[in-house]
Amino acid sequence: MSLSNLMNLKRLFALSAIVILLGFSNFTSAQHAGHGDHLGLDTVKAGKFDTGRMWAFDFPPNEYFQSEYGFTPSEDWYNNVRLSALRFATYCSASFVSEDGLVMTNHHCARESITKVNKDGEDLPRDGFWAPTLEDERRVPGLFVDQLIHIENVTAQIQEAIDAGSTDEDKIKNREDKKKELVNKLKSDKGLEAQVITFYNGGYYALYGFKRYNDVRIVFAPEDQLGFFGGDPDNFTYPRYNMDCTFFRVYDDEGKPLKTKNYFKWSPAGAAAGEPVFVVGNPGSTNRLFTTAQLEFQRDYQHPSILSLLDNLVAVYSEVIAENPDRRMELENNLFSYQNSQKAYGGILCGLRNPVMMKKKQDWEGSFRAKVKANSNLESKYGRLWDEIRNGRTQMGKVYNEYVATKIRPMWFSQYFTIANSAVEMAQQLRLPKEERDAKYVTATNEKLAALYTEIDEAVQKRLLREQLKSQAKFIGKDHELIKLLTNGLTGQAAADYLLSKTVFANKDNFTKLAMEGPDALLKSGDPIVTFILKTQDRIKEYDNLFKKIQTEESGMVERLGRAVFEVYGTSIPPDATFSLRIADGVVKGYSYNGTVAPPVTTFYGMYDRFYSFGKEFPWSLPEKWINPPSEFKLETPYNFVSTNDIIGGNSGSPVINKNAEIVGLAFDGNIESLPGQFIFDMTHNRTVSVHSAGMYEAVKNLYKATRLADELKNGKIN
Repeated sequence: MSLSNLMNLKRLFALSAIVILLGFSNFTSAQHAGHGDHLGLDTVKAGKFDTGRMWAFDFPPNEYFQSEYGFTPSEDWYNNVRLSALRFATYCSASFVSEDGLVMTNHHCARESITKVNKDGEDLPRDGFWAPTLEDERRVPGLFVDQLIHIENVTAQIQEAIDAGSTDEDKIKNREDKKKELVNKLKSDKGLEAQVITFYNGGYYALYGFKRYNDVRIVFAPEDQLGFFGGDPDNFTYPRYNMDCTFFRVYDDEGKPLKTKNYFKWSPAGAAAGEPVFVVGNPGSTNRLFTTAQLEFQRDYQHPSILSLLDNLVAVYSEVIAENPDRRMELENNLFSYQNSQKAYGGILCGLRNPVMMKKKQDWEGSFRAKVKANSNLESKYGRLWDEIRNGRTQMGKVYNEYVATKIRPMWFSQYFTIANSAVEMAQQLRLPKEERDAKYVTATNEKLAALYTEIDEAVQKRLLREQLKSQAKFIGKDHELIKLLTNGLTGQAAADYLLSKTVFANKDNFTKLAMEGPDALLKSGDPIVTFILKTQDRIKEYDNLFKKIQTEESGMVERLGRAVFEVYGTSIPPDATFSLRIADGVVKGYSYNGTVAPPVTTFYGMYDRFYSFGKEFPWSLPEKWINPPSEFKLETPYNFVSTNDIIGGNSGSPVINKNAEIVGLAFDGNIESLPGQFIFDMTHNRTVSVHSAGMYEAVKNLYKATRLADELKNGKIN
């Protein structure tokens, strides 16, 4: 999934009897209000797989696989699949695809690595990379991959440690201390990288041990333009045409290609429509076991504020790049990242505002609560948790908007405010005798106060100030005294210009002069930003303490609720994603969208159609070798495909395999309809988007002429 992976979602919901038709139109919260009766929400029920299909290797769903696909994997099958799969650094998934340590992952997971091995005079992001011989393969500094080789159930040990605590703080400390103890012991005993994985929010814990490989060398990478063909407009969409793959090789301690018996063989034919396929990777994080109170808080407070921030950043960077084309290379990666996250949070928020999806979550919670209530032992332990979580979230909601509008944080606030915040803090410390200051301010001086002013990118920060002031007014009202203090009642660019004309933080020399006069000069200056900070700092401390208290208490309640989930459902439902190895089942299948049908598989012909349809312009442009492909390059070859597998950010680079544990594809994204998958899995239109194994092989062999790599993929070893 695009990262890396996460997501503007458009969808129309109409309910006829119990049939839900999902279409393509915005469904705003205003439209939701008062129209639930037209959707027949009282007939909506939770679906069988609302909590997803990301199964843990600790307890694979053999009976389900048999009933659904007529396939019961053996223990050897699971072991081979587990040992063939990899975690790629700390952010992606990968896999071995030959006995000689060849590793496959996404191109978008490898961008940092490609840059690291770029030599003077080269432009590997633009031109791609291919190592004709083993000697040409380049080691990537700092890159590693992890192979899961040890799984141990440690639930009893951790829960016992938690239960020994008398307060929420004690319980959390005991839990973390026990985790560290278990991790350190495994490291000491077996020399493995170790991690305690939390399943079911604390209903089950497992100690994972990883073999880490630190000598990882790049073998092949396509051009950036192929790995991200279509750019942000095509991100989280389908049909798709991306060569989003890169190949690396792991070397052993002697500097030779690693010999491994566990790897995925390559399927030349790849995935076919209707075929069962399995995604094996490390999905990052989902909230499908959240209570409805937690989801409603995300819907009403948390996600709107995050989306507002991302909207601001996208607007700012788009403007700066448009007005300063020479800065495109410098700023474009940031813009792509913000756009990716903007789509992600926009899609999640749209799902949270969808009354049908939320009704399904309410129905699931109601059923769960009823099962707990029916058992007196469970009811006494867990019955009040939902209401207690809701009470805490209600308290947070009462002050959240004011908190967002006044708590100064990087990215949320312009640099003028972050510098001012640091300056006010140091100035207040400078007023105190040295023995009463915080440790980091014991040696503070007027000179150090003046030195707080760092270089400001005015093209970015002035625009960010404009957007920041708009957001603050949106959250607490344009007539709020704090907003008037900053804007004098003005809006837009006029508000930003007014504040910059009044604050000393608009100019380094002015600030330096004032700072050298000492802390009183700054704190009593009447500067509007300083005044804003002084007026809000006590309230911010109150809110910080309130949120910390509520979140600490909720952490304990969520852990207990996780135990309830495990006691009621066991492993019949999959746990939330935790960047731990999972196997997700599905079938290759298209879906209806935009009044038509998306095909299960695309071909290279479709890529060229977009190339010419958009006038060969970026982001649908192509490198020269792709504009004039050789005659042997077969345009009809399957290129990308969609399947019903359940993935999320972190699954980027996951191998897609068939029943024979053969590579049929490489997962790289979800479609736009999949974005609410953060909190609910919708099988109807949620799709995984992957590069087809036939398409990768065709491009490697007949377009890039990387014969050595093509032969290794085909034969599973170096020839």
